[in-house]
Amino acid sequence: MNIPTELQERSAARNLLPLVAIVFSGFLSIGIPLPALPLHVNGTLGYNAAVVGWIIGIQSFATIFTRKFAGSYCDRHGPKQSVSLGLPLASCAGLLYLASTRIADPLSSIAVLTLGRLLMGPAESLFLTGTMTWGIGRVGVAKTGKVMAWQGIAMFAALGLGGPLGIAIQQRFGFAGVAWTTIVLPLVGFAVARTLTALAVTRGHALGLSFTGALALIWRFGLALALAAMPFAILTSFLVLLYGSYGWQGAGYAILGFSAGYIGVRLFFAHLPDKIGGARVGAVSVAIELCGQLLLWLAHDPMAALAGSVLTGIGFSLVFPSMGVQAMARVPAHSRGIAVACFMAFIDVASGLTGPVVGVVIGWYGYPAAFLAGALACVASLAVMWSGSRSDSGSATVAQG
Repeated sequence: MNIPTELQERSAARNLLPLVAIVFSGFLSIGIPLPALPLHVNGTLGYNAAVVGWIIGIQSFATIFTRKFAGSYCDRHGPKQSVSLGLPLASCAGLLYLASTRIADPLSSIAVLTLGRLLMGPAESLFLTGTMTWGIGRVGVAKTGKVMAWQGIAMFAALGLGGPLGIAIQQRFGFAGVAWTTIVLPLVGFAVARTLTALAVTRGHALGLSFTGALALIWRFGLALALAAMPFAILTSFLVLLYGSYGWQGAGYAILGFSAGYIGVRLFFAHLPDKIGGARVGAVSVAIELCGQLLLWLAHDPMAALAGSVLTGIGFSLVFPSMGVQAMARVPAHSRGIAVACFMAFIDVASGLTGPVVGVVIGWYGYPAAFLAGALACVASLAVMWSGSRSDSGSATVAQG
């Protein structure tokens, strides 16, 4: 019996909304401390900007190095167990944040704070890999794009809302208030997760893919994603400085324009990668992103820069689900956790490398050159996609022959 499309969509929404809530609460615990950490480490503990950067960035490195573990754990024990381990670990990271505020010696305090930041890395890996894998399992691999799009909205909304919330909590209650928030929010997500039905775990997982095996299958899509993610990292890191270098006002509106374009496209067009294919949607998306970066590079007034930011957000919005649809279609169901972890690692690497590399470019050529670098990254992403389509066509021709 054919189920009407409207009923299918409602069913998918019911299955995804609890997972979206889990991602939102989990990422709020990551986003809220971000603006508060510099105020605490520099203003309260008295450390310089280099230490501030290290404290903020160390979580990303911990996340990168624990993606493999998270993916394997998710495949062996199931996504519910992965989420149920990751969220309490995030709360434990908050406990370490809180403990650091009770230590008078700045060196000892920052050591405990560093442990908390390190613990948040595997926590994020576990609960995000788990929710992504769980979502695909609940609604079906045919809706992979929708899963990634909806959970991406939850991530970016949490990170965006976390900024002002973190500053407000820090100003009102100090870093201890931020720590308590970080303790409580993951437990809210944990409570939601425990009410949901676990997916059946396929035994005989020894036959599943290794991390390198998953990488061999999906690297092209991950590389295209990483290159397309570089303009996002460039914009969030250097757009305010570009405005400042020209003496323009309104950098906040430009960042808001990026977010509006990003979330708007995901709200109304998240179904496109599943419906018409990730390859087409991904290529069009990166082409739009390329136009946005070129506008930012050539901008001579803040309105042009605003338009470039909005176009970048519109273009980047569906790259992740578009590449994800193609990547997940190439891995067996019992290895989906390791594949999701491997795929997410490409974004981690892009986020970690873009700032230092583009910082050198800016030192040589000025702030506008950052967005030329972003445009070149988009061109490289399109080239990777094109080479992948050629490879797939060649494989299909050989198979037919």
